[in-house]
Amino acid sequence: MSDLKETTATPARIRPSQRLEELGIQLPAPPEPFGAYAEAVRTGNLLFLSGMLPTEGRTAKFVGRVGAELDVNAGRQAARLAALNSLAVAREHLGSLDRISRIVRIAVSIATSGDFHEHPKVADGASELLQDVFGKDKNPSRSIIGVASLPLGTPVELELIFEIAE
Repeated sequence: MSDLKETTATPARIRPSQRLEELGIQLPAPPEPFGAYAEAVRTGNLLFLSGMLPTEGRTAKFVGRVGAELDVNAGRQAARLAALNSLAVAREHLGSLDRISRIVRIAVSIATSGDFHEHPKVADGASELLQDVFGKDKNPSRSIIGVASLPLGTPVELELIFEIAE
């Protein structure tokens, strides 16, 4: 009978702060806004993040278009860095990532050459990081849009919506 309980037991909720530690990931300092806007706005139990770029400090770490100046791997790395910046902003705003009950949505804008068609591979650089931190059951809905250019010449910009546990 105890075997049955073990196989049907609900796994403990993944704590994002613990997962970051297990993965050996230290979040960067939250980026400062590049204009007159708020990086995070909470309304009710939702936290909306403004477009997050692959920056360190006030410097773009990746510049160019995917499929032109940058390859898919560089685009994935840029998306991952933008996701890390997103988590840093969320943690700063909430005090802890453990307050996030799920990721509702991620929108990924990718600056590309006109003939580029591997957008999902680039976006997965962010999505896979979020899945590693929050768990597959917290995967968000996702949209990906190819664009001609993005702020600071970066190849990727992310927008996220988080649900916050009360």
